[in-house]
Amino acid sequence: MSKAFRAVVAAALLSLAAGPAAHAHRMWLAPSATVLSAQDPWVTVDAAVSNTLFYPDHVPMRLEGVQAIGPDGQPVELKNASTGKYRSTFDLQLTRPGTYRVANVAETTMASYRQGGEQKRWRGPAAQLATAIPRDATEVQVTHSLRRVETFVTAGAPNTAALKPTGRGLELEPITHPNDLVASEKARFRLLNDGKPASGVEVEVVLGQARYRDKGVELKVTTGADGVFEIAWPEPGLYWLEAGVQGAGEGGQRRSLGYVATLEVMPD
Repeated sequence: MSKAFRAVVAAALLSLAAGPAAHAHRMWLAPSATVLSAQDPWVTVDAAVSNTLFYPDHVPMRLEGVQAIGPDGQPVELKNASTGKYRSTFDLQLTRPGTYRVANVAETTMASYRQGGEQKRWRGPAAQLATAIPRDATEVQVTHSLRRVETFVTAGAPNTAALKPTGRGLELEPITHPNDLVASEKARFRLLNDGKPASGVEVEVVLGQARYRDKGVELKVTTGADGVFEIAWPEPGLYWLEAGVQGAGEGGQRRSLGYVATLEVMPD
């Protein structure tokens, strides 16, 4: 894992650990279009971590963890991928009709402990935890973090094969199709935690591209007992949706889960 990628992941995890209200930097994937009907359609996706939503002004999102899933549920190649100073970009050729999901999944384990009177920290894959922490370490605290950042694109008629949850971490289960969002209509989604309804979780929804506005549109809703939440879109545009959950994991270890989606809402 490169130093730059570790820095991006660390920034995202610190933002998540601070809670949904703290947003020094936001991670996002922004497609050039979300609904296409032309023959042989292509989409360019920007990927970054920024202060201003959908305006790259901080660091690029590294593409090592980005994967696209096609309408048949199979991986799709990222083409013309590149990473610059402030953003990464790649193209998707939508060779099959239906809905594509593009996701960046970052999973890491962090530990803090004392050894010889010194406070120390470690970050890496969960599989290396057992050998990474010295046997004489005390006051060991471990956090497993899993964060998913994604967006959706449809060529022709939408379908749902690419939207199937994996059952790991926080995920969005659409009730309203994510590429069928209209400003005059409410949309409903279900938030899942390891495949089960995530109840009582606050979801923040922010209208992006607010660089030239005094204040952007920001909404907060809470999931019900069935994990379902509803959004009444105030206006068309590209929206950023985020939710976070923290709690106890196995063996007294801590879990920190995050979910982010970019959704386009069309005019009436």
